[in-house]
Amino acid sequence: MSMIGQFARVTPTEFDRALDDPEWAYKLVVGRMEAEAGRPAEPAAARCLDVDKAWDALGFLLRRAAFPVEIVYGEEDVPAADDWGYGPPRYLTAERVRVAAEALAEISGADLTAGVGPEDLALAAVYPSIVWERGESLDYVREHYDALRPFFRAAADQGDAVLVWLG
Repeated sequence: MSMIGQFARVTPTEFDRALDDPEWAYKLVVGRMEAEAGRPAEPAAARCLDVDKAWDALGFLLRRAAFPVEIVYGEEDVPAADDWGYGPPRYLTAERVRVAAEALAEISGADLTAGVGPEDLALAAVYPSIVWERGESLDYVREHYDALRPFFRAAADQGDAVLVWLG
């Protein structure tokens, strides 16, 4: 089974309820994911986004770039949340989403991966290591990064918080 990086935008009202009732939040997110699976939206219009197995490479590259927000793993735990796949969800407040969106706008996918090759990801044991050991291109990571940028911009513009988890 693969570990998939997941993101869900939630309104301020939904965010408050999610912190108080993570089971409700899980049902909300699963419903949205199912609805969007039938008709995938552009990242700016999506309420949910997955970055497939690129999450760990994105985290590695963003840390390397001294990114100011921990978007891949979230910054805070959702209190009393059960496991949503590979652990409980975490979140970014609307303010941190805004900071992330501004920082994402400053770094292109090409800039993020400049000077890094698959051998660097393999050496750092970035998941899924077998992909990097085979020398796969970082185009896959750039594509997912390029989807995160409009997703976070839209979330910031709407004042949304973001829930983050590995599913």
